[in-house]
Amino acid sequence: MFTLNAQSGIPIYRQLAEQIRRMVAGGQLQAGDELPSVRELAVAHAVNPMTISKAYSLLEVEGILARQRGKPMQVAAQEKSANSEQQRLEHLRPQLEQLVLAARQLEISDALLVTSLQELLTNNKPGES
Repeated sequence: MFTLNAQSGIPIYRQLAEQIRRMVAGGQLQAGDELPSVRELAVAHAVNPMTISKAYSLLEVEGILARQRGKPMQVAAQEKSANSEQQRLEHLRPQLEQLVLAARQLEISDALLVTSLQELLTNNKPGES
């Protein structure tokens, strides 16, 4: 369900929190959906349970997740404002900015970067792996 990379330079709790935010904004996670337990995720990704707990707690404070005693963490009911495609795209802005910065540092042309991104999009359609 989640992809966590210890070598990415981004703290694991932030990777997890950002992925959950995107999945909620994109509609893959709906209000009431249960998330894996802290222990399950920690074991599955070989990380400290406190790391998972930190991400969940951060999202709970933001109102994205809700905790109910004795039950798994759940996606909280969100405001009824429909996330437009542009609003959902804003969740990717930090990664896009990093991509552009890396391309500039590597002196990769805009045209080559766009072509490479189009190839990735074409080769990674939903449902394909």
